[in-house]
Amino acid sequence: MCLVALAWKSHPRWRLFMAGNRDEFHARPTAALERWAPPQEEVIAGRDLRSGGTWMGIDGSGRAAVITNVRDPTAASGGPSRGALVADYLAGAGTSAADRIGQLAAHASDYAPFNLLLADAGGCHYLGNHPPARQVLAPGVHGMSNGALDAPWPKTRRLMAALENWLAQGDAPLDGLWAALADEWRPADADLPQTGIALPLERHLSAAFIRGEDYGTRASTVLAIDHDGHGFIAERRFGPQGVFLGHTRIDI
Repeated sequence: MCLVALAWKSHPRWRLFMAGNRDEFHARPTAALERWAPPQEEVIAGRDLRSGGTWMGIDGSGRAAVITNVRDPTAASGGPSRGALVADYLAGAGTSAADRIGQLAAHASDYAPFNLLLADAGGCHYLGNHPPARQVLAPGVHGMSNGALDAPWPKTRRLMAALENWLAQGDAPLDGLWAALADEWRPADADLPQTGIALPLERHLSAAFIRGEDYGTRASTVLAIDHDGHGFIAERRFGPQGVFLGHTRIDI
């Protein structure tokens, strides 16, 4: 996941609401949103078929997780799969979000840079490793892309504003959020984050929806969990140059 906005305990119906985009190379093999096979049958998510993990998902009891990479071309790469941090939490139904974050914090530096959010009925917890950071989220709207949690990147603020507008409408259709995830607006150069990459690439990656032949937005995902642990996850998938490939929704 490279962009996500979430509302934690900020809606009369939904305890947690997330909307985000996964940006990735189009050649990287990926499975569509589905309920996974045993022994990970609790996981409901898309799947990275190269490493076996995922970027955003839920389980049947209303636990949710999402991860983004942190963009820093000087940081070490490699290490264990970051997508497994999401999949392993969702597959381990007996582990709370707080406990899992506590377990991971001790060896977060083993991984390439990441931002991780784990949520259950008890709380929504953030863990980052570049720089090291840990936080229990307060009720409200939060966002992250390839910087730190709530870093004021233009596309993050723009998606957060779209989510805030949707929340203000009560329980409106999802059309406005899908449109926000498909937004190709780019900020002025002076407003771009400075992540150590060349300016033309920084511009290209500054849109919420990235359209490209080799690299771009592969999936847009919306998930919602109510106060009883029920809800849904929905995914729209895209190919090179943003060609629409399909839509899946699974209710829990």
